[in-house]
Amino acid sequence: MNWGKSIVLTFILFAGFIGSLVFLMSRQRVDLVRDDYYQDELNFQRQINRISNTARLSGAASMTYQRALQQVVFTLPASVRQGNVTFYRPADRRLDFTVPIAANAMSRQTVSTAPLAKGYWRVQLTWSDGEQEYYAEKELYL
Repeated sequence: MNWGKSIVLTFILFAGFIGSLVFLMSRQRVDLVRDDYYQDELNFQRQINRISNTARLSGAASMTYQRALQQVVFTLPASVRQGNVTFYRPADRRLDFTVPIAANAMSRQTVSTAPLAKGYWRVQLTWSDGEQEYYAEKELYL
């Protein structure tokens, strides 16, 4: 085999390698965090205000993961009027879900983690006292 054939063969192998990489990468699923990403960016000041309100709150909410019981326990201030707990899975948005805070259990809420997929989760707690909104977040590894 001479040098000319070796160079042509090298280019063909390289092009095949690049082509296979392009094919594999085009089949990889890539999700944005949200479908309405740009609208969320515009509303981000509201989120900043929630975090600021939570920092000033004396009796802030707490979240505790009880591994043995496979549950997350939320303790909320008595002034809570409404709220939501969102389980956010960065790896797969199809697994995300939201649990409303029950009106009859305002100070303490329990959510089972038994049906959740193993891995990294963000537990996001948003609540309101009727005047201001608050936000707390905790990372959870199942």
